[in-house]
Amino acid sequence: MSAPNNGAAKSMRTPLGRVRNLGASHSGTTDFWRQRITAVAMALLIVPVIVVVMMMLGSNHAAATQTLGSPLVAIILLLFIIASAWHMKIGMQVVIEDYVHNEQLKLAAIMANNFFSFAVALASIYAILKLSSGV
Repeated sequence: MSAPNNGAAKSMRTPLGRVRNLGASHSGTTDFWRQRITAVAMALLIVPVIVVVMMMLGSNHAAATQTLGSPLVAIILLLFIIASAWHMKIGMQVVIEDYVHNEQLKLAAIMANNFFSFAVALASIYAILKLSSGV
């Protein structure tokens, strides 16, 4: 008779990896869930963002400043920017990790992705804060 097949015997993961439930990248499904959470946040925020954008269509700077002067509008736009930039960073990093095979190029691309995502988020947040403060 053969020994019972409990699934653990077939696993190539280390005992510590099985206990921590981490994959080969040692991050488990963290990025997967973060990307899903940011996607849900963007899905919930897209309707108010579209409403704000439609309210500002054809408006001049003074009207846009007045619309963005509302704390609720500014907070909604800031949350959307943060979720979008984070989602963009994670998605592009997954593409880089999957399709760039040269380790130096992969490292450079991930660094550029992080810098670009941060720069886009920072510039967008600055613009919203400047417009909402009326300066």
